[in-house]
Amino acid sequence: MTGILVVSGVLALVVAGCVCVVWAVRGGPRWVRAVAAVTLTAGELVRVAGRSGGGYRSGGSSDD
Repeated sequence: MTGILVVSGVLALVVAGCVCVVWAVRGGPRWVRAVAAVTLTAGELVRVAGRSGGGYRSGGSSDD
C-alpha cells in the first residue's frame, strides 16, 4: 500500500512539473518558471544518470 502511495505521489509531481513547463513557455508567473526550471534540471539529471549507469541497454549495437 505504501508503495502505491509513493508512486502516485511521484507521478503527481511529474505531471505538475510538466504542466508548469508548458505554462512557463506560454508566459506564466515567476513561481511557475521556477518550478519549470527545477523540473527541466531534474529531467536532465535523470537523463545523464541513465547514460552513465553501466546497467542494461536496449538495442543490439555496441558502437554508438
